[in-house]
Amino acid sequence: MRVLAIDAGNTRIKWGVHEHGSWRVQGWVATARAAALRQAWARLDRPDAIIAANVAGKRVATALDRAARRFRRRIHYARSAARQCGVRNSYQVPAQLGADRWGALIGAWHRHRGACVVVGAGTTLTVDALSADGVFLGGLIVAGADLMRESLARNTAQLRPRGGRFAFFPARTADAIESGAVNAQAGAIERMHRFMHEAGEEVVLTMVSGGYAQALSRHLNGSVEVVDNLVLEGLVCIALNKNES
Repeated sequence: MRVLAIDAGNTRIKWGVHEHGSWRVQGWVATARAAALRQAWARLDRPDAIIAANVAGKRVATALDRAARRFRRRIHYARSAARQCGVRNSYQVPAQLGADRWGALIGAWHRHRGACVVVGAGTTLTVDALSADGVFLGGLIVAGADLMRESLARNTAQLRPRGGRFAFFPARTADAIESGAVNAQAGAIERMHRFMHEAGEEVVLTMVSGGYAQALSRHLNGSVEVVDNLVLEGLVCIALNKNES
């Protein structure tokens, strides 16, 4: 089965064609240029199914639908469920969990089949707890590194330097900003590990995806796995197992 999976985020729209257990082609466009997908998909063979996680709003959904018309198939927009593809959702209102986070959790479960902290490092940082028996326990949302820097630049008079480097003991303002952003994110992840340990979950793995994943992973403790497109992997699982809870 050939599946076109789409992860429409705040900054990028990532997509990939999955067939016979592997990715045939992958790509992305800037979310602000969503209309460019029509050209990006011009040479793709018709998929058997199209599935998307869209957290970028109605305008982007409209652009996705227009780009997909050439395939003569409707896009299935993923929604978080109480239970799907082996993962149970502990949100009080399951549908309120972002479809991208749900897709990442399902992708992580199908890769690891064990307890882990699932991290989405993009415009925002999401830190989600997945138990050893496939239960999404809950998660955190933190401003991403760029948002942190932009907030300081916008709301203070003298904290605008860029080009900082991470340091244990920063001695320049630019380095202090960069190190603060990294440590704030790493700290959120480490605290989630602690919370899960206190809840009786022996977590050995942090699974990280997103545009800032490589940069962040270097500063994390323990076993870390960086996955290029974890949301897309989860979406493929949903498309291939429509009736599986």
